[in-house]
Amino acid sequence: MRTVVKQQNNNASRNSDSPREAEGRGCALPATRNIGIIAHIDAGKTTTTERILFYCGKVHKIGEVHDGTATMDWMIQEQERGITITSAATTCFWKKHQINIIDTPGHVDFTVEVERSLRVLDGAVGVFCAVGGVQPQSETVWRQSNKYNVPRLAFVNKMDRMGADFTNVLAQMRKTLKAPVVPVQLPWGASEDFQGVIDLIKMRAILFKEDSQGSDVEYVDIPAALAATSEEARAALIEYVAERDEELLEEYMENTDVSEAALVSAIRRATISNQLIPVLCGSSLKNKGVQPLLDAVVDYLPSPVDIPAVSGLSAKTEEEVTCEASDFEPLSGLVFKMATDKYVGKLAFVRIYSGQLKKGQNIYNPRTRKRERVGRLLRLHANHREDVDALYSGEIGGMVGQKFFTTGDTICPENDAMVLENIEFPEPVISMAIEPRTTADKDHLADALKDLSDEDPTFHISVNEETGQTIIQGMGELHLEIIRDRILREYNVQANAGKPMVAYRESISKTGAGSYTFDREIGGTSHFASLHLQVSPKSQGAGNSVTFDVSANIIPHEFRSAIQAGIEDALLTGVLGNFAIIDTEVKVIGGETRAADSSEMAFRTAGVMALRDAVAHSGPELLEPVMLLEIDTPETHLGDVLGDLNGRRGRVREIKALADMQAVQADVPLAEVFGYATALRSLTKGRASYTMEPQAFEPVPVSMQDSILNR
Repeated sequence: MRTVVKQQNNNASRNSDSPREAEGRGCALPATRNIGIIAHIDAGKTTTTERILFYCGKVHKIGEVHDGTATMDWMIQEQERGITITSAATTCFWKKHQINIIDTPGHVDFTVEVERSLRVLDGAVGVFCAVGGVQPQSETVWRQSNKYNVPRLAFVNKMDRMGADFTNVLAQMRKTLKAPVVPVQLPWGASEDFQGVIDLIKMRAILFKEDSQGSDVEYVDIPAALAATSEEARAALIEYVAERDEELLEEYMENTDVSEAALVSAIRRATISNQLIPVLCGSSLKNKGVQPLLDAVVDYLPSPVDIPAVSGLSAKTEEEVTCEASDFEPLSGLVFKMATDKYVGKLAFVRIYSGQLKKGQNIYNPRTRKRERVGRLLRLHANHREDVDALYSGEIGGMVGQKFFTTGDTICPENDAMVLENIEFPEPVISMAIEPRTTADKDHLADALKDLSDEDPTFHISVNEETGQTIIQGMGELHLEIIRDRILREYNVQANAGKPMVAYRESISKTGAGSYTFDREIGGTSHFASLHLQVSPKSQGAGNSVTFDVSANIIPHEFRSAIQAGIEDALLTGVLGNFAIIDTEVKVIGGETRAADSSEMAFRTAGVMALRDAVAHSGPELLEPVMLLEIDTPETHLGDVLGDLNGRRGRVREIKALADMQAVQADVPLAEVFGYATALRSLTKGRASYTMEPQAFEPVPVSMQDSILNR
């Protein structure tokens, strides 16, 4: 049976004696690492992953992103654009350790892939550009990692590029990310003079032989010019770790030059407890620094037994229970991603937290309360699959053929059911109408959209009741463009799509009340319901809530589910312009029933109309999504870029110098940045680039509301 939680788990390591291992397990649980590669777009995540696979012997030729040959970027859309769109999983081995890797996207439109990957990973490697430093999406993935308390390493990549500055990146990480970063390596040179790295643990310099694509590594003496700097950096490293680790502090008090083994163990403990983030450096494209990064993954990042046991709620008692990482505990796992594969069908990516998942086994889904049989189990390597008989605790793999599972579902045995914490996903900010080009495509389009929405929780589908159009919603223009492209190429469905539209929202500015009485005769039967509601604004991002502040004598319990359903219907359809209402608290404060005439249908309708009346008396506001835009532009074009932002209702947050570029951060309404890539190219003669991510919903200026609502 599972252990009932008596007190809150802390972040300390719980690795004691090695647990028993199941027969058939390929690698011991303490020698397993589940890691993600996370970063801003174009920092070099996929390039780094390709080198990891090459040096681990998983692939025999290095694939390149710019050539469209990267193993992990297997989708045709990824190869054409040179970006990662979907998170890809793979397994490789390094120094008798099994490393399960998820390579995540850097583009903000696909941030859902990072969110659900970090939910199931034990550690992560944050990749930073040595020139760009901490960029907007770097901050986003860092916040996501903090949310799940994921221990991390940092790898400062592209040390060979002009303008590379290792010290500046460290300073940005400390200031912007508030990260406890400490270098365990120093770069040997920079830009075109970058030769290798200085290992502050072994106090040796490392060279990577170019004629073997970096496979041959040579340890040499630290150059005399870097000896004093290296000694200072090592002393600072030891002091920093000793302040956070009592075992190392004891040894340090006896001898300031602590042993290599003691230092590595102490760094590992501090990393796992999130008190320290070791920083390494290199150039993945030039095949320098990747093997020491793999050593650091093995040495410093946790195995499944080093982190707190995952917790959930018992399906029977709703008490909090824990799932220890062991092959002999009851089965628990989380489906963190769904995919549709034309060869195997519906594929569920699953992380096993405890127990064993075997082919042919019956598993239970607490959400649907249904039992299903496992048909096939797969070990994943990008878009290639390997059939296995079982997945063990701490492993990541795939299940094929499960009909009723979706992202966020728990798998467990029926007689010991429990529910793991689900994954929260952001709301889409952009929408577009789509319709089949021919009648024959109608059903195929509906099937394709359903498959894609099953895969991606941030991709929503709805039907406009007034026009009958199918509306698709996503996280950005690129997101919807990729969806449309996949419908054509993967599903062979011809479809016409409209122009992207802003996904507006509604909210209220003050507390107000409303009421409605439904009293009609329908089909010879009287229906009656009277309802009084109060609505109040909540803080941004808090969501909606519905509560009953009224006795059961006034509103009996049998009608409350119908009232709640009606209120939720009204929240979805809005009052001003058929946009969903957000961040609103709804209280049922009164009403009236008639024993003979009151019905669920009457109360559901009263719920809809009373909510609309209450919102109308509460200062309804139209909200628009505002994006955080970061533009890297040459200084000669800075004035043109700022003038253009001003014309787009932009608010400049900050302007900072980055080598020979200026980085402008600004808040700009999404409605003003459609087609911005073309405009920016024209303004700067193609020399500037930008990224953006959803920031918040803000009220639309009163002068613009009528034009939006009357479209």
